[in-house]
Amino acid sequence: MRKLAFVVGGVAAGGLAALLAFGGAGPHAQQAPSKADSTFASTLHAGDSASLRGPRQPIFFRHDIHAGQYKIQCQYCHYSVSVSNEPGIPSLQTCMGCHMVISGSDSGGKTEIKKLRQFWADKTDPAKPHLEWSRIHALARHVHFPHSRHIQALGPNACSTCHGDVARMPQVFKVNNVTNMGFCITCHTERKVNRDCTACHY
Repeated sequence: MRKLAFVVGGVAAGGLAALLAFGGAGPHAQQAPSKADSTFASTLHAGDSASLRGPRQPIFFRHDIHAGQYKIQCQYCHYSVSVSNEPGIPSLQTCMGCHMVISGSDSGGKTEIKKLRQFWADKTDPAKPHLEWSRIHALARHVHFPHSRHIQALGPNACSTCHGDVARMPQVFKVNNVTNMGFCITCHTERKVNRDCTACHY
């Protein structure tokens, strides 16, 4: 029972923080004019995702809304990327930290958030389907790519070096051929860093 209270309390606290971060101070906070450098995400629905580049996901998660329009840093959701080899797929609990409170502003967003909440409600039921994202980038097993080292070297905006301008993508797709060694060698050559075989293969 204490564990459940801890999880619910953590999700509620995260939701409150997100609400404050997204201008939940009053009804006019969301109507403030966009900054000049803001990215405005166009209105799309899940049905539109079939015509977009990249694999269709079980939930039409809009990076252009989260990272573009609302300027959420990649590391807010992919929180392990600065300390781990893997960037990590955000957990349902991470998503629900915001979406326990935020339910969407248009019919398309509300529909997708409803799906998310249903996955959250069904997460402990083995008979119900679990949320499984389609992977976009995958390296060969013999390649060692420590995300944390690259984030530390290139800074918080390092993600776009390999993944492209995700903040403008309604649906994420592969921009660079990161499975091609030439891509990595070119990057290391340009930055005058280690190109020894053992840097990536050990």
